[in-house]
Amino acid sequence: METPHSAVATAQASGMKRELGWYASFSVAFGFVSIATGIFTTYGAVLNTSGARGIWAWPIAVVGQLAVAAIFGALAARMPISGYAYQWVSRLANPILGWLMGWISFAFLIIVVVAVDYTIAATILPELFGYTSTPQNNWVITAVVMLLQAILVALSTRATNKVNAVAVTIQIIGMIGLTVLLFVVGGIAGRLDFANLFATAPLPSTDYWDFGGLSDVGPFPLAFLLGAFTIVGFESAANLAEETKDPARVIPKAMIQAVLSLGVLGMLFLIAITALAGDTAELAASATPVAAVITSVLGPVVGKILLVLVVVSIFSCGLVITLSGTRLVWAMSRDERFPGWQLLRKVNASRGTPVASSVFVFVVTQVILAIFAQSSDALFVLFSAATLLPAMIYAGTILMYAVKRRSLPASQGFSLGKWEIPVLVLAAVWLVYELAIFRDDSFAQPRLYVGFMILIGAVYLAYLLVRRGVKGMTMPDMVDVDKVLDVAPPTHK
Repeated sequence: METPHSAVATAQASGMKRELGWYASFSVAFGFVSIATGIFTTYGAVLNTSGARGIWAWPIAVVGQLAVAAIFGALAARMPISGYAYQWVSRLANPILGWLMGWISFAFLIIVVVAVDYTIAATILPELFGYTSTPQNNWVITAVVMLLQAILVALSTRATNKVNAVAVTIQIIGMIGLTVLLFVVGGIAGRLDFANLFATAPLPSTDYWDFGGLSDVGPFPLAFLLGAFTIVGFESAANLAEETKDPARVIPKAMIQAVLSLGVLGMLFLIAITALAGDTAELAASATPVAAVITSVLGPVVGKILLVLVVVSIFSCGLVITLSGTRLVWAMSRDERFPGWQLLRKVNASRGTPVASSVFVFVVTQVILAIFAQSSDALFVLFSAATLLPAMIYAGTILMYAVKRRSLPASQGFSLGKWEIPVLVLAAVWLVYELAIFRDDSFAQPRLYVGFMILIGAVYLAYLLVRRGVKGMTMPDMVDVDKVLDVAPPTHK
């Protein structure tokens, strides 16, 4: 049986350079969330399941996710270490639950990057270049995009974050400019129809607010998927804690600011697109509804230039997810708790990146893409699974925080103070409501994916327990890991 790791031995294996500042941290959180990605991916589904009125679920989802981000910020200020929820739950509850949280996080990251990159192929490029989207060309394009992202992540963390910072800057400027242009040009042309904001077409208005039964969900509750899918991944900033300067102060601020700014900008963009939608029932039948509205209002030249900026934004989102996925695999491998950890824990001495983990994540995501790419509703299945999994991660982490909040290490830079209990209750209520939506029969395939991945994880966890025993899964003491990392000499494998 193997002996437990000490705090220093586990933390010592980093070898990462602490060189990321506030804007890099903010860019990671903002880039992962990416309102361009989320809205382009899910807007069509919302029109078909909830009508245009469904956009009003967005601000509610933003408030709920903001509460989650605040709790995660409190955790990041106490345990600034790569692996975020995996590391936190391992210490808040026990290493076995922490391992399961890490595995679920891995299952989320490998499918959400496919969903994000698939959006480029399925919802933007056909409108940009005027061709018909098919499962086959979507598959090829998505595979190439993921390859480029994996190469960047493997080559250099600094280069990856520079690309992401530039892309996030483009996204902020581009989305603000696009939203303003839509309002101005649409207003001048007399095309803004704010009555659309409350339309239910192509759905009837009867029973619109119904919560549903045991295996079905009403129209408006389904609209929460728009915000629930989009406003996730802000915690990715915490996954680069060991590469961030003063992470206990920088990361919580970056996460909360990212959710707030994305929430406001996203709502304005949704109002603009919906007010300019024209016949919402007709638009719901389009495979590229958001892109179609943009080119229709702004013209083919300006519209396509802005769509190029959107492609850059979505590529950035996929890049950050790939980076986050490789760091999670590396963090779990460093603790000898991931399949193939002997190879995956290695950090390339010259590049300072976990190249093996980057290659591994790329191969697994290609397998996921191959499984789902032939489906006619691939995008819906992908983004649904990529919404269910983070909700499970958030709920598990929030529960552990509620139970163990009094035994946490002292905060190093961020505290909720007297707002802790109200924020905790709000986050819990929101996540219970969100998870309840997935009882609908339309989510059978996403639930199957989640169940299959959990089964694989359970088999490997059983192997670990048989080989090492429960004591062999013990994590380092819940100390100031950040200080341990700063004093421990870096090692390269």
